[in-house]
Amino acid sequence: MRISIVALLITGITLSGCSSWQGSRANPGNWFNKSRSVEVPGDASVDPVNALIPAEKEGGLFSRSSDSEEDFSVAVASVTDLKIERTPSGAIIYATGLAARQGAHDVWLRLNEDSDETSLEYSFRAVYPETATPIGSENTRILRVAVSLTHQDLAGIKLIRVSSESNARETRR
Repeated sequence: MRISIVALLITGITLSGCSSWQGSRANPGNWFNKSRSVEVPGDASVDPVNALIPAEKEGGLFSRSSDSEEDFSVAVASVTDLKIERTPSGAIIYATGLAARQGAHDVWLRLNEDSDETSLEYSFRAVYPETATPIGSENTRILRVAVSLTHQDLAGIKLIRVSSESNARETRR
């Protein structure tokens, strides 16, 4: 009886010392903070492109025709949520956005190559139909996208930011 009480006391004291696990960097829930909305400086959806200069064409035996290389995507209206989940091979970025009108498809996150080496900046993009579509309710315009990153992609990264036409969401390590 005394041995079991002593064992329970030792176990209780030991487990009470584990409360620091919640704030530890070893806890997977603390690897990225919750995302927050930030202001977008200027017009983030417009990329400076000179239409008179042809795009660089990379050819090869298995390359696609130049028709499939055109990018008709535009930035979505707003980013509503951003989550980062750790995986054994790295992390997955989950972004939720709101389209300006119904019918958006081919949703993807385009990496901004101009960002510094301590941050990953993405533009939340979608392709809209050529024909006019109604605006509709918010539930019919919700878009979701995910991107998988490896440990090598995340090395040295302190900030992940996803921007849209009107806002951006970011999360820090």
